[in-house]
Amino acid sequence: MPGFELFGDAERKEVNDVLDSGVLMRYGFDGMRQGHWKAKELEHAIQSRFDVKHAQLLSSGTAAVSLALASAGVGAGDEVIMPCFTFVASFEAILMLGATPILVDIDDTLTLDIEAVKSAVTPKTKAIMCVHMCGSMGDLDALKQICDAHNLFLIEDACQAIGGTYKGKALGAIGDLGCFSFDYVKTVTCGEGGVVITNNKEFYTHSDQFSDHGHDHQGSDRGAETHPILGYNFRISELNAAVGVAQFSRLDEFLAIQKKHYTIIRDELSSIEGVTFRTVPEGGEESYAFLNFFLDDLETARKVSQAFKTNGIDVCFHYFDNNWHYIRKWDHLTTQKSVFPLSQEVKEGLSYLKDRTFEKSDHFIGRNLSCLIKLSWTEAEVKQRALTMAKLICEVTA
Repeated sequence: MPGFELFGDAERKEVNDVLDSGVLMRYGFDGMRQGHWKAKELEHAIQSRFDVKHAQLLSSGTAAVSLALASAGVGAGDEVIMPCFTFVASFEAILMLGATPILVDIDDTLTLDIEAVKSAVTPKTKAIMCVHMCGSMGDLDALKQICDAHNLFLIEDACQAIGGTYKGKALGAIGDLGCFSFDYVKTVTCGEGGVVITNNKEFYTHSDQFSDHGHDHQGSDRGAETHPILGYNFRISELNAAVGVAQFSRLDEFLAIQKKHYTIIRDELSSIEGVTFRTVPEGGEESYAFLNFFLDDLETARKVSQAFKTNGIDVCFHYFDNNWHYIRKWDHLTTQKSVFPLSQEVKEGLSYLKDRTFEKSDHFIGRNLSCLIKLSWTEAEVKQRALTMAKLICEVTA
């Protein structure tokens, strides 16, 4: 991660196919295409890889999460339970639909704390959004049980975890709908892009139509298509899809590199007293896009993080002090800063954040360092990186 590090002839060929045809839009212009339908090709590859019936390619991962929720009927008056550690797009997608995000604590999986989820369910709850942050998952069996007990939808945000599995099944293919991001810094990139996957035909039809102004996509004359529902524009371009076709075909290659590099670093750090690793639920396998480990306390984590930066250990994040990924720095959400008026229902629904604290999450995020695993490192570079990281941790904690 990220896939752009290994751009090559495969990506150039797919993009040139589109440029040679001159058709950059995923719909219509059948006669000009010279047989190239890159978005459809990538959708079919995704369906096959993840063993799902339907895939809808979109303009971004944020669009994918928004569309997944909308396709399941989430909207005004509804609540969606989500973790307080994620990317800001998670609550943005919920708010865009007029629903209210209900943020809850995480545990040592760095994903939803099951007891916190149980406590957050109300008559307004419509869905639980589990976010597979940094390449790994929470207790999906327990989350499914909660959803079944309360007739809720389970939405998987697997945007950072493509290639991860749970009990032999692909992350993203376990809930009612799953979402992936193909943005520029993901393991598989389209430059910008995302996808929703599902086995539910109705949800797929909703996503297909909603993402393209409500078009029914029936027949071969786009101008004659009807609009069964209201929709918006979340279409991906053929250029972006073309990059994704090449990148997705290389997923196994990318995952193998990630696992190799991850393992070298983890093995080196595992013998250091005071270093522990995130919990991966039994039956789960990470995507190995990130190596996440805990130190003894917040002060130690901050010192190690600074030592890493000072000594050239990049892309290793301390999310406690990060602006994008943890509730602690989301002032724009807690103070409801918006360029357009939020509904009174949403404003009242978010009022709980004014005095809500997340001590359990602080305990885990404050002690956590999350190191992105690059594809472009050589084995020698990874080994040297691991040795340097271990040396710095030992120096700080001595």
